[in-house]
Amino acid sequence: MARGGTSGTSETVTIEGAEFLASLTLRSDVGLLALHGSTEGGTAELAEEVAARTGATALVFTQPDGPPVHIPSPRMAVPHCRALRTFLSHVTLTVSLHGHLRPTAPRAIFLGGTHRTAALALAAALARLAPDFDAVTDLDDIPPGLRGLHPRNPVNLTPAGGVQLELPLRARTEHPGETAGAPDRPPRPVVAALTAGVEQLTAGRRM
Repeated sequence: MARGGTSGTSETVTIEGAEFLASLTLRSDVGLLALHGSTEGGTAELAEEVAARTGATALVFTQPDGPPVHIPSPRMAVPHCRALRTFLSHVTLTVSLHGHLRPTAPRAIFLGGTHRTAALALAAALARLAPDFDAVTDLDDIPPGLRGLHPRNPVNLTPAGGVQLELPLRARTEHPGETAGAPDRPPRPVVAALTAGVEQLTAGRRM
């Protein structure tokens, strides 16, 4: 159940010729972000559910119309998106959810981003998912393209920086490969583990 006041808005924004719907719900100063909700299935649903459960802010980008396109995270940080500007001014610490399809790492949840203490805290909560999934925090063990360290990546633009979670397909949806366009339902154990991790981050910021 969400805690504290909420304020939800949405806007349509064009980025590099593609039209996105940016949906923002303001709550606490910990934020859940899903930049690629239409191309990395389950990340939008996971961000929204965990944010609602923990009282966190949520910003989700989806593409309701046309073929989905994947724009690299640093290029999503456009100044003309009001929802992103509001998110970045309201949130102190970001948890950004992404999906990967690395065939050599089908169980790996990679935790990148610049806030390494928060990454370790989330990894401790995600450890309950073993042996189905492995939380990887050593940056040397994370593929360079998934480390989330670019200074223009939105996960790093809030004052405390953040954690970029790269989730394999089966950590994002209970029904991979089913009908295109059907809503993704994130696995319940992943929702529970990530909720516990975000709650720890929120509690730590209140101390």
